[in-house]
Amino acid sequence: MSDSADAGRSPDGELHWQTDSLAASVVWLVVLTGGQRLIGLIRSVVCCRELDAAALGQWDLALGFLLTAAPLAVLGIPGSFGRYAERYRQRGQLGVFLRRTLIAVAALGLLAVATVWLARSSFSRLVLGSADDTQLVTLLAASLGAVVCYNTLVELFLSLRMVRVITALQLFNAVAFLLFCLALLFGWQAGAAAIVVAYGAACLTSTMIAFIWLRRVWRTLPTTAASLPHRDFWSQLLSFAAWIWLANALANLFAIVDRYMIVHYSGADHAAALETVGNYHASRIVPLLLVGLAEMLAPIITPHLSRDWEAGRRENVSRRLNLALKLLGLAMVVVSLVVLACAEPLFEVAFHGKFSGGLAVMHGTFMYCIWMGLAAVAVNYLWCAERARLASVALVFGLLINITLNLLLLPQFGLQGAVVAAAAANLATLVLILAFARLLGMRIDAGTCLVGALPLSLCLGPWLALSLVAAVLLVASRGRHLFDADDKQLLSDAWARSLAHWNRYRKGRTTWPA
Repeated sequence: MSDSADAGRSPDGELHWQTDSLAASVVWLVVLTGGQRLIGLIRSVVCCRELDAAALGQWDLALGFLLTAAPLAVLGIPGSFGRYAERYRQRGQLGVFLRRTLIAVAALGLLAVATVWLARSSFSRLVLGSADDTQLVTLLAASLGAVVCYNTLVELFLSLRMVRVITALQLFNAVAFLLFCLALLFGWQAGAAAIVVAYGAACLTSTMIAFIWLRRVWRTLPTTAASLPHRDFWSQLLSFAAWIWLANALANLFAIVDRYMIVHYSGADHAAALETVGNYHASRIVPLLLVGLAEMLAPIITPHLSRDWEAGRRENVSRRLNLALKLLGLAMVVVSLVVLACAEPLFEVAFHGKFSGGLAVMHGTFMYCIWMGLAAVAVNYLWCAERARLASVALVFGLLINITLNLLLLPQFGLQGAVVAAAAANLATLVLILAFARLLGMRIDAGTCLVGALPLSLCLGPWLALSLVAAVLLVASRGRHLFDADDKQLLSDAWARSLAHWNRYRKGRTTWPA
């Protein structure tokens, strides 16, 4: 495929638009996603400074609802684009595929918006813990439609391998969200409603921008195509989409269930429960950046592991995945310790001394976010072994642990209990994923187990934990308990290749990255 910015047809009539190689995709992903995360961090700090704990808790619950409801409402159909778009493109039926799926998504999205609006009292009670917040739910309904449109177009461009478009669009969305937040928080009201409107407006604006690229793609689609019976089309697509739908449901419920448990089962009154959720939100702002880093890196290493797997080099898959888990785990623990050491002045300056409850549990949120990030990378072995359903089993197990422990701990320990439940659930999910991987042939070395247990040191306080981590790193540099000879050889080779390529790049003999 050409890197031409304009979509069109090649001389032989093949569909032709801007796509990206794997190397270019990685560069764009890292650079623009890094910018997006930084903008998101700035926005989060602004929201925490301007909102009180209860309003911040409302926004956290509202965002959780939007992220959970948007993929569920459309039955996972956009998630099937990546699997089937190329197949129908090669058959000359991409136009039919897109028309049918986009019409179905639009109809389901409108139905979801109408359902939330008509049953706004029930959704207010379910989402926000009170039947009196119907005005906010009305804004949520409108924002839900915009989120569905935005997510659908992102999945569509991803399936067409237009990675630059996706990353640029996501960066634009982050900037628009920040600007709308600033305008509405300072020009309208400092409440959750302002952020809900800002999020919906950012998604709607991004969708309108995305239509510029969509029109270019649409002009390349054939106007005629071979017959495609509806029965065969939908039976195959919906069967695959059902698994996407289930995976999305489990992942989103796993991510949001603890906050909803606080609202409905903590035993606190409505205002106190919202304040607890607000403190929880503040404690997770930086830890979730680590999860985002892991989720960004996980798909990057998948093709490399898959290549070794398909070539029969299963031992290489185990060795590389172990090394990735150890390096990522150590990096996240070190970053966590640095942030925890500065957490008190951070909360005092950035958040105006608010959210002391969030500061008290921040070590716990860092701990379980590290395990969450490691699980996102470890699941690569299940993808290579084509046992993706086992990941859903691990999520279900973790979800049940989270719910059970919240029911037991929340009434007595409040936010501390919710964090303990989330930590236990994420640790159990990681352990179960690694256990499944081991049953499928992965060799899990002692260093990986040590790094997996290292986040527990955060409970000792930043300085004791830092001493422990420093001792582990000293042992790692001098012995083979953490990194064995093969690990060190892999790291040495990777460093040598990178250094050599950087030297060639500086001399103008090649491009970067190769």
